[in-house]
Amino acid sequence: MLTYRIKGDGMPVVCVPGGMLPATYLGDLGGLPGRLILVDPRGSDGQGDPESWRCDRQVAELEAVREHLGLERMTLLAHSAGASLVTQYVVQHPERIARLVLVTPSPSSVGIQLTAERRRRVLELRKDEPWYDEVAAAFEALQTGGDVERSALNPIGYARWDEEAQAQQAFEDGLAVPGALGAYYADGAFDPVETRAALGRLDVPVLVIAGALDLALDAAAGAEFAGLFPRGEAVVLEGAAHHPWLDERDAFVGTVERFLTTG
Repeated sequence: MLTYRIKGDGMPVVCVPGGMLPATYLGDLGGLPGRLILVDPRGSDGQGDPESWRCDRQVAELEAVREHLGLERMTLLAHSAGASLVTQYVVQHPERIARLVLVTPSPSSVGIQLTAERRRRVLELRKDEPWYDEVAAAFEALQTGGDVERSALNPIGYARWDEEAQAQQAFEDGLAVPGALGAYYADGAFDPVETRAALGRLDVPVLVIAGALDLALDAAAGAEFAGLFPRGEAVVLEGAAHHPWLDERDAFVGTVERFLTTG
């Protein structure tokens, strides 16, 4: 079974982190009320067989968490790459889901493609930032296969590249296990056609939160992702990038709380 820790009291929300990182980087999600059950993906500590880290191979353990908690159905909140595990959970256990909250989700598992031009338009929204020229140069180099450190793009992951954001990124970097995300997304991890079909049959409320400043999932992709669900809703936070609980705390918490307590 995947390891987890619990923060807070009230409505249980099972939180699946992204980046193959331990869920500690999520903090308390900006002060989100409820009983947050923070799950650590297998391999996020670097232990075990990397072949077992593939996201679809972690579905059974996420189901074991639900059984251990004694929940008939789960409300799941996933950030970034964590959404890929959650979509595979939908494929295998749709009857065990009460609601879904997908926060700046990776679109990989559902086959949504963002072109370089679309990402470039998002990046250009930040042209007045002091770091823009350096980040834009790194972005363009990546488009042509240049040897660029991914850390060169770190500022675009946040609405403000201030001390808080830099400390958050340093914390995440310290948690990262080399090669873990590649193992998580290894060949065969998902079938986008099968996944999209499963999402189209999931008759529960689904909230997709996109950040208008997010290079990984633009507003249009967020709307497309939400449209895969019969009861999907997309919300774009205009002042947020990839970490909306840091970038737009009040708007993020208010949006998620409203969704979780309505109807």
